[in-house]
Amino acid sequence: MSTLAKADVMSLSVPERIQLVEDIWDSIAEVPETVPLTEDQKAELDRRLDAYHRNPDEGSPWGMVRERIRIRR
Repeated sequence: MSTLAKADVMSLSVPERIQLVEDIWDSIAEVPETVPLTEDQKAELDRRLDAYHRNPDEGSPWGMVRERIRIRR
């Protein structure tokens, strides 16, 4: 894998940099076991999962949230 220099990254347009960040995040999300969580983070995830199980119809799917964010830009 090649390493991008800061100058290379900064030469990208803002949409290209956003896409780069999304691509990097997606690559990290593919191996969640390699990202250590604090006890507080684990407790928060458990709290959110419990809330979801109590009311799975509350909230919005990620695709809808993401689209609302993109529309606001």
